[in-house]
Amino acid sequence: MSTPDETPAPARPRRRLWLVALPLVLFLALAGLFFSRLETGGDPSRIPSALVGKAAPRIALPPLDGLNGPGGTPLPGIDLAALAGKPTLVNVWASWCGPCRDEHPVLMQLAKDGRFNLVGINYKDAPENARRFLGQYGLPYQAVGVDPKGRAAIDWGVYGVPETFVVARDGTIAHKFVGPLTTEAVNTTLLPLIARLSGN
Repeated sequence: MSTPDETPAPARPRRRLWLVALPLVLFLALAGLFFSRLETGGDPSRIPSALVGKAAPRIALPPLDGLNGPGGTPLPGIDLAALAGKPTLVNVWASWCGPCRDEHPVLMQLAKDGRFNLVGINYKDAPENARRFLGQYGLPYQAVGVDPKGRAAIDWGVYGVPETFVVARDGTIAHKFVGPLTTEAVNTTLLPLIARLSGN
């Protein structure tokens, strides 16, 4: 029969071991993530998309109220079914998105290329801010559909804005760009892909 003085102290070394090991485990996890990014060149635009090679989600988004095209007529919303026949770039953007401002001159240049449609999904934005943005930086889109709650973006697997999808003539997603389009990405990846999809 043991006395109170003989009661063994609770074992704490195991808890101390976890407290010491936890920072090491976190460090190794972060190091693994860092090295995996190095493997892909640290390029977020190379994040794979489960939708590439599959049919684009069928969306019919209402237009941005008060937005007029070059001829003064209201710019339509997005109906991908109506755009079949040539490749389509679907650009997801917002006025509050800093990188969207960076890529906008690239979109303005792309708008001059008649081999494809260029449409924009306005993501979780206030209509007046979206109109002001396009009034200030230019209107590259043939159609703008509004996605105020981000539901269409979820269907498309959007990580954040901006993102751009290349939809082939048959309605399948051929490529996805994550982050702002750059001149280099356009020249090395996008335009050769458009030429292939257009049959040129």
